Amino acid sequence: MKIPVKIIFFSFLFTLSFGIFAQRAPDALAEYRAGNFERAVLICRDEITANPNNLESHVVICWSLIRLNRLDEAMRYARAGRAIHRFDVRITQIIGEIHYYQGRNDEALQFFQEYAAAAPEGARIDWVYYFMGEIYIRQGRFRHADIALSTAVHWVPGNAAWWVRLAYTRESAGDLSGAIEAYERALSLNSQLTDAQRGIERIRRTMSAQ
Repeated sequence: MKIPVKIIFFSFLFTLSFGIFAQRAPDALAEYRAGNFERAVLICRDEITANPNNLESHVVICWSLIRLNRLDEAMRYARAGRAIHRFDVRITQIIGEIHYYQGRNDEALQFFQEYAAAAPEGARIDWVYYFMGEIYIRQGRFRHADIALSTAVHWVPGNAAWWVRLAYTRESAGDLSGAIEAYERALSLNSQLTDAQRGIERIRRTMSAQ
């Protein structure tokens, strides 16, 4: 049976117009990835107004607001997102990160540990362990920091700055040989890191004086 030409024609027009609309529809995630954080926030607000249960919009607006350092606002959207989906690990990590930047170490650890337990290979697991390491440094718990930062560089072995922080942690804990190893790894990735160069020199002076 032949399909009438008119039906084919109007079907084509519908498909074409839908495709054009889809291409022109604002994409908050694309704006976020492009560094247009204010634009991403505006798009997400419109999406949340249209659908308050849109979890994806809550996630992207939180990411954008954190980059804009609007932490209280980000927390409001994060809590709203958690009310939509209690166990979404992206929201869990976001709340931990906000607490971290606000200096609420114990609260941040609680959420980071929750993320690590729920998503041990999650997309943000590297940052979760890095943040945990920094919190343990703040608290003077250098052995814990060593474990956390060692895990962070396991996931991202090419991050020279994280190797420096791991080295500092080991140095602070008295593990001088381990610290030198980490400082040297940092310098192998970026030979211009003065903190790593000074760290090695400092440790060698200490070791020679012993």
